[in-house]
Amino acid sequence: MQTILNPERSAWDALCERNIPDDDAIEAGVRHIVDTVRREGDAALRAFAKQFDGADLTDLCLSPDEIERMAQGVAPAVQQAIANAAANIAAFHRAELPQPVEVTTQEGVRCIQRPVPIRRVGLYIPGGRAPLFSTVLMLALPAKIAGCREVVLCTPQGRDGRIAPEIVYAARRCGVDRICRIGGAQAIAAMAYGTESVPRVDKIFGPGNRYVTKAKQLVSRHTAIDMPAGPSEVLVMADESANAAFVAADLLSQAEHGPDSQAILVCHSEDMARRVTAEVERQTALLSRADSVAGSLSRSRIIVLPTLQDMTDFANHYAPEHLIIATESPWQVADSITAAGSVFIGHYSPESAGDYASGTNHTLPTSGWARSFSGVNIDSFQRKMTLQELTPQGLASLAPTILAMAEAEGLDAHAAAVRVRTAQ
Repeated sequence: MQTILNPERSAWDALCERNIPDDDAIEAGVRHIVDTVRREGDAALRAFAKQFDGADLTDLCLSPDEIERMAQGVAPAVQQAIANAAANIAAFHRAELPQPVEVTTQEGVRCIQRPVPIRRVGLYIPGGRAPLFSTVLMLALPAKIAGCREVVLCTPQGRDGRIAPEIVYAARRCGVDRICRIGGAQAIAAMAYGTESVPRVDKIFGPGNRYVTKAKQLVSRHTAIDMPAGPSEVLVMADESANAAFVAADLLSQAEHGPDSQAILVCHSEDMARRVTAEVERQTALLSRADSVAGSLSRSRIIVLPTLQDMTDFANHYAPEHLIIATESPWQVADSITAAGSVFIGHYSPESAGDYASGTNHTLPTSGWARSFSGVNIDSFQRKMTLQELTPQGLASLAPTILAMAEAEGLDAHAAAVRVRTAQ
């Protein structure tokens, strides 16, 4: 990790650049995949599964018997962990459920807002070396709590015919309605446009590699997606009260997501920077995913700033997906944070807690989108619908206002819709 001492604020934009490779080269390939699936449906999904995953697929979706058999491959300790995490995640997201709003804005004019669940949602869960069954809990549980009528999940099957049993077990536990054994950009296209086996969904959720991310961007003109997304990231703020070993572990837990991930440490002591660097080197040698970690750390950095206020300002400028505040008075710092996906307070709140089991959602905005986007929550699976009812007296009292505004905008028919009812 590179250490930068007391950079000028004019250099902050450059220091906030993410590890996002130029993806123009893959856009044409993803567009081809999306267009082919849209045209050819299941046949394209089978061909791409063979090409990219080495998987020979007949039935694209798992049968109930297959789900039961695969789920039995989960170790009892993992089953218990999933149950514990699910209970916390469900408790937090139930508390997020919104209440209807009803207001009489003036006599005879009643306005209402009701939360309405999205009818059918699609969840993408990556497979590979690190099957993210925790993301099943983070997406399927709030979808069901929000009242979505149908939840469709796509995850890739390997050339050995295997899907991670933990993904299947978590999906069954959360009440997922359909599990499809397809991955990559082709899965996103299938959920966006529908095929013979995969129903078209109203909104797509879930993380993925650059191909999945690009596919979500391309289909977002026709199907809603959860949020813009890029490689995962963490920013740790540490003062002299921080434990260098804790900080290094937090940085590495992010770096192991892959070489495009980014880990940033902001501190106001060169000594802390040196101690954390030494701990990063020591702990990296103990990790099984050293290749992924090395790629990420080569483009991560330590930034030394003179004051806690400077550190806070930089954190808001960076707008991290995950922000860990490892300072003596973390809540005081947190009160000044305006841009972060999820914030971890104090020395004993590692990002891993939020990733798995504390209860908050780990599907969060990256690449600076935390300035304007929230992480996934109950609202992500609902939309707000407004209703209004006017009595004859209410419309009569509001008519002068409506007529004046409609006529000023030159919309005669708008005005006529009031006049025909009120004879004004």
